[in-house]
Amino acid sequence: MSCIENFLGRERVITALGIVAVIVSSWYYLWTGAGTGMAALDMTAVALFPHRLADGGSMEMSLATVVVMWWTMMIAMMTPSAAPLILLYRRVIRYYGAPESRSLVPSMLLLAGYLTAWLAFSICATWLQMILQPTGLISAMMLWSKSAVLSAIVLAAAGFYQFTPLKRACLKQCRSPANFLTKHWRSGVAGSFLLGMRHGAYCVGCCCLLMTLLFVGGVMNVLWIAALSLIVFVEKIVPGGDRLGRVLGAVLIAWAGVTLLA
Repeated sequence: MSCIENFLGRERVITALGIVAVIVSSWYYLWTGAGTGMAALDMTAVALFPHRLADGGSMEMSLATVVVMWWTMMIAMMTPSAAPLILLYRRVIRYYGAPESRSLVPSMLLLAGYLTAWLAFSICATWLQMILQPTGLISAMMLWSKSAVLSAIVLAAAGFYQFTPLKRACLKQCRSPANFLTKHWRSGVAGSFLLGMRHGAYCVGCCCLLMTLLFVGGVMNVLWIAALSLIVFVEKIVPGGDRLGRVLGAVLIAWAGVTLLA
C-alpha cells in the first residue's frame, strides 16, 4: 500500500480518487434506472411546465427501491460539493500527525457520516413520494408533477427559502469548510463520523427545498438532477455563489407564478 500511496501522491490523492469513484458509480446507477426498470433517459423530458406533459402507465417499486433511488441521487448530487471538506480534513489530520492520519478510514467515515444525513432526508422524500403518487399529483410512471398547483407550491417554497436566515446560516457552514472544522472539530475515528453527520445536517438544511424540485421536474429526470447538482455546486463552492442563490430564489418565485397561468 505504501508504494501505491507514494506513486499517487499519498493518501490525499487516494481519498480524492475514492470520492470520484463514489460519484461515478452513483451516476451510473441512476443512468441505468436506479432499480425502476426503466432507463433514466426514458424518464427525462425538457419542459418548463412538466404538468402539461402526456402521461401513461404506472410503475411499481418497493419501499426499499425508492429509498435507495433517492439516496443514490443525493450521493451523486451532493458528494462533489462535500469534497473540499473531506480533502481538507485529510490534510489537517495528516499535518498534525494524528494516530489515524496514515489511514484512509477517518476520511471515509467523514463521508459516511455526511451521507447518513442525506439517507435520513431520502427516507423523508420516499415517504412524501409514496403519499403523492396515489393521489395523482405526480405521475405514477414518470414521477413528475401532474398538478400546476403542486408545481407552483414547490417552486415558490424553494424560492422563498433561498432568502431565509436558516438557509443563509446553513449555506455559510457549507461554504466555509475551514471554519466548520475549526468550530466543530472532533477527534478520533468516531469523531470523524459525527463530524460528517453534522456537516451533512447543515447541507440538508441548506438544500432540502431545492431537492423537492425533483417532484416538479421528475424524480428521475436526468436533466433536472444535473441542473440541481450544478446549482448546489455553484452555491457552495463558486465565489459569489450565495448571491447567485438569491437570484435563483427570485427566478423560482416568478416561475411559480407563471406555472399557475400556464
